[in-house]
Amino acid sequence: MSTDRFGNPYAPGLPYARGQILTSTEDDFRKFQEAWRHIAARVRTGGPMAVYNFSGLEHGLPMQAEELPIADDFIAPALYFESFKQAALTHFGGSPEQHDVALFNRLTGATYATHLTLVQPGDVVIGVSPSYSHPSVVRAVAQAGATLVDTAGLEAFGTALEREPRVGLVVMTRLAVTYEIMPTEELHQVVQLAHDKGVRVYVDDAGGARVGPALFDQPRTLQLGVDVVATGLDKYGTVGPRLGVMAGERALVSRIRARAFEMGLEARPFLYPAAVRSLVGSTTERVQELVQTTQQVATAVKDLLGDRLHTTDVIAELLADDILSVAMERAGLHTAPIVPYEASAALAMLLLRDYGILTVHFVGLPPGTSALMLKFISPAALQRFGGATAYAQAIDASLTTLASLLAEPTQIQRLLLGEAS
Repeated sequence: MSTDRFGNPYAPGLPYARGQILTSTEDDFRKFQEAWRHIAARVRTGGPMAVYNFSGLEHGLPMQAEELPIADDFIAPALYFESFKQAALTHFGGSPEQHDVALFNRLTGATYATHLTLVQPGDVVIGVSPSYSHPSVVRAVAQAGATLVDTAGLEAFGTALEREPRVGLVVMTRLAVTYEIMPTEELHQVVQLAHDKGVRVYVDDAGGARVGPALFDQPRTLQLGVDVVATGLDKYGTVGPRLGVMAGERALVSRIRARAFEMGLEARPFLYPAAVRSLVGSTTERVQELVQTTQQVATAVKDLLGDRLHTTDVIAELLADDILSVAMERAGLHTAPIVPYEASAALAMLLLRDYGILTVHFVGLPPGTSALMLKFISPAALQRFGGATAYAQAIDASLTTLASLLAEPTQIQRLLLGEAS
C-alpha cells in the first residue's frame, strides 16, 4: 500500500502520509517541544506522578544510588562489562565461546552500524517480516548505498532471494511494526534459505527478543542460528534506558562494534550498570503481565468504539485512518481537512494535554507508525490513572474534542505546534 484510505501518498521511508502541518521531522521535533510544555506544566503542579506513561516503553535509568559514584566512562565498564556480556548472552540464548556482545546508543544505532559494516554499495538487502520492516531499516539500507527489497512472509522472501543476484544481508523482524508474529518454523526456514545462499541474517528483534519466547514459546534469538541480533532495552519487559543491545558471531560483532565506535553509535560506557540491571530484571512473567493489562484496556476501548479498534495477539491499536474517520463522523464532515497522521498526532496531544497520558506517538522521531497503540501497559500506571475504563473514556472524549477542532485546521496547527506556529 502506497497511500492511506484518503488517497494521500506515503512519505518516503514512512508508512504514512505527511500533510500540511507536520511536513517533516523538523515539524515533529516542534511537536515534541509542545508536548514537553504540557509535561512540564503537569510536573510543576502535580509532580512526576501527574504524567502517565502508556507508551509501552520504559526510558528511565535503572540505577541504584550506590552505583552513582562509579557511573563514569572509566570505572563502570571495568566493573560491569563482563556482567553485561553474560546477561546479554543469556537474554539471546548465546554462548561466550561462539558469541560476543555490544551496547549501542539505541537500537537504530545497532541497525546502522550493522549495515555500514556488512553491506556494500550496490547490494540488495532483503527485509522479511509478517508485514514490513521498520523505517530505521529503510534508512540504514539507504545510508549503506544499497537497495531494500521488503517482503512479507516466507514465500515472498524465498522468491526475492532466488530472484536477486546480489544479496548482501537479510534483515528479519519476527515481531513486526504491526505486532504480528512470524511463526517459529518460518523463522528457521528464513535462516536456512539465507545461509544456503551464503547470506548473513541480522534480526531486528526490537520487542520480539522477549515477546517471542514469553508469549509464543519461541526460541531465544541466537538459538535460531542467526548471525547477529539487536534489541532495545526500553521494550516489553525491560526497564530502560533506551539503548540497543547486540549479540552474535564473535568476529561479526567485533567488526560492527568497531564501526560503531568510529561513527559515534556506541552507548556511553557509564550506562553498563543500568543495562545489566535491565537485562537481569527481564522475566517471562513481566511480559505476560503487561500484555494482560493491555488486553483489559483493549476490551474497555472496544466497548466504546467497536470494531474501529484493531487487535493482534499482543496489542491493540486505533489506526490513523480510523481516528480521522471517527472524528469526521462526529464533526459531520465529508472532506478531510488534515491527513490521518496529523489526526493521530492531535489525538495523542489531546490525551497528553487534558489527561497527562503519554502514548507511543511521543517516542519516535519521526514516529515509526501513525497508529495510536495500546501496548504493554504497566499495571501500576493504569491503576494510578483510574483503571481501564477511565483510559477508554479519555480516548473517547479526546476523539470528540478532536472532532470539534476539525472545522478549523489552524486549531490543529496550534495544538500540535504551539501558538508561535
